[in-house]
Amino acid sequence: MNHPYKILAKRIEQELIELEKVVNRVKRAINAINDNTENQDLFLDSVALSLHDFYTGLERVFSQIATTVDQTIPSGKNWHRELLNQMGKQVENLRPQILSKITIQELDEYRRFRHVVRNVYGFEFEITRIEPLVNSLLPCFTNVKNELLDFVQILEAIAEE
Repeated sequence: MNHPYKILAKRIEQELIELEKVVNRVKRAINAINDNTENQDLFLDSVALSLHDFYTGLERVFSQIATTVDQTIPSGKNWHRELLNQMGKQVENLRPQILSKITIQELDEYRRFRHVVRNVYGFEFEITRIEPLVNSLLPCFTNVKNELLDFVQILEAIAEE
């Protein structure tokens, strides 16, 4: 029995539960923006932070996969992008491709936005930049969740061998 894979599978499942809460917070904050025009900027900050949290949580999962299964994690200036791309590649004799090309493209938008959140003041956020991310959040989360759960099944099967 491969205990590290079993543990990783459970961590991924738990992280997906937490990420679903983040997705729901984004929905609530967007509704609050529409309902409370006086405090739109404050709710926009909340949306931006939640979108940041969304990608950060996924990157935590990818890092755990890279460490536990691939036994290598990218380094250097572009390691965040390289880690995401690593999840879209099969690692021969270790694991299948985890994320589809379309999911990687979608997630790359959130990765880039996270960089923005980390490097600007909250009052600089623009709804026109955030709105497309909000609109695609649920479909993107659904895709990545399904793909990660498929990988969890593989991990659990290997763990039982």
